[in-house]
This record gives sequence, structure tokens and C-alpha cells, in this order.
Amino acid sequence: MTKEWAHPAFTGISRAHLGGLIDELAGPWTARCESALHERRGGNRRQRPGAGPKHDLGFTDRVLVTLAHLRHQLPHAALAELYGLERSTITRAIGEIRPLLAARGFAVPDRPGLRLHTLADVFAYAAAERTTLRIDGTETQVRRPRAHRPDRCAFVSGKKKQNTMKTTTISDAQGRTPWSGADRPGRMHDQTAMRTEGIAEQLRLHPDVRAEVDEGYRGLANEFPDQISAPPKKPKDLEDMQRYGWREMRRRQSPCRICVEHADAEHKQWRPLQRFLGRREHYPATHRAIAGLVSDRAAQRATHRKASTALVPVTPTTR
Repeated sequence: MTKEWAHPAFTGISRAHLGGLIDELAGPWTARCESALHERRGGNRRQRPGAGPKHDLGFTDRVLVTLAHLRHQLPHAALAELYGLERSTITRAIGEIRPLLAARGFAVPDRPGLRLHTLADVFAYAAAERTTLRIDGTETQVRRPRAHRPDRCAFVSGKKKQNTMKTTTISDAQGRTPWSGADRPGRMHDQTAMRTEGIAEQLRLHPDVRAEVDEGYRGLANEFPDQISAPPKKPKDLEDMQRYGWREMRRRQSPCRICVEHADAEHKQWRPLQRFLGRREHYPATHRAIAGLVSDRAAQRATHRKASTALVPVTPTTR
């Protein structure tokens, strides 16, 4: 059944990408299993490698099951029926592979083998490559906490009017994702989520880094006016000409940050990020795993050359 499940319709990634991913995760998974066995035994191995009971689900099948779950959010019971195994075996396999996918980080365009893991890595990369960052927050609906929980209202989003988890995405000018994180309950403001992640300190450490944001990051734009560009604030009293000028400035700023919206849309092609049905504590790892896989594909896009700002006549001039 491995061959059928390796189809991109199930995994969400190409076969070539899948082969490289299996090779990449094989070492960390084996090391994790050996560490768990060493802790369970309380000492070194007493038998030669390969002895003892075999796994009901091999490593490759574990990766395929996890990718199918991340792509389509299939229930563990349904995957267990398809594989003819117990549900606990599928749950254990996903619990082993998902953290490995989340810890991979994010691919860097034109830099094979280099991956970004933290916000500090992103700002260092942007400063070295002189890349303008695009920052935006997105929300995913999650399960409502049980009644009488002290933090039950923490997930209620004032914008969505639903229980959500909020995530911040950073992209470049081509919609490629060098970082996605700062997972916080939906009630928290976009700007607060990034401040608790340490964005203000990174902006002070890298004064040459520029970023395009929306209205949700107005406070950061006021604090770092030379680095962060936000839409112009609407004046209270406007005449017709001033109103047109304000709208024109907003229209010109919008295309500069629309690419981060495209990056969020690419993430939400995966079912769990449309509406997450699992346990809320598993959402950050799920989101980072999916965003890391999407960044692998996006990093393979060719880097576009900057368009010229010179004016070119539409029709040839006649003498």
C-alpha cells in the first residue's frame, strides 16, 4: 500500500520531495527511537541491532500516514482501517513524525541545505540578502474549550467571532515563507503576538531590515517609522481631493504586502489550517510542519529579477 499512498494527491508533495523528506527524517527518527529504548532499558543494548519485535508500521509508512493526515485531516480511526491496524498505532506514528516535521524549519530560496528556525534567523537572513519582509497574521478555527475552564474566553477572536488560534506569517516579495509561528490564542492582538515573540528587539538589532505590514501593526510602524511601512491612517475630516489622495496611497501600499496573503492562502490549502479539529496543544506543531513543507516547494521558485522603473512607451513614436 506504500506505493499508492505515495501519490501527491494523498501526501500533498511531489514524489521527489517525498524521497528527500524520508531521507532527511530517517536519522532523527532512528536516534529518537534508540534514545527511548535506552531510557526504557535503563542501559545499553543487550541484543544486536535488528533483534526483537518489529514495528507494525514501518518508517516510510509512518511518514506517509502523517502526511495524509496533515493534508486531508483524515481521522486516525479511518487511517487505521485503511492500513488494517489499531488506531493507537496510527496515533503513535503521527505523534512521532509530526514533531520531526515541525522541527525542520523553513527553506531558504537559492540556498539549498540552509533552513531558518527562529525569528532571529529570519531577520539575519533579511539583513544579509537585503530582503523586504511582509508580515501578516492569520487565524484558524479550533475547538471550543470545555465549560468552566479559566482560559475559555482566551480563544474567542474579536474579528472572527469564533474560537481560533492566531499565527503570524512572514514572506518575501514572491510569497515564499521564510518563517511562520508566534502561535497564540485568537483573542490576542496581532501586534501583541509578535511583540511577545521579540520582533521589537530584532528590529533594533537589524536597523537595515524593512517590512510591509497592515493596519494591525500600526503601533510597530509608529515605533519604527524608518523600517516598517503601514497603510496611511485615515484623517478625520477629509475634503474630496484629500480623500482621493488617501485612498490612492492605500492602493499603492496594498500590492507591496499582498504576497503575504498569497502565502497564507497556500498554507490553507491543507485541511487542518482551514479548521483544526484536533487538540489545541497540537496546533502549533501541525502549523509549523505544514508551513515547512510549503516553504520547501515555494523555495524552488525562480527568483524574479527586479522590474525596471523606467517608463516605456506603449506605442512606438512616429516622426
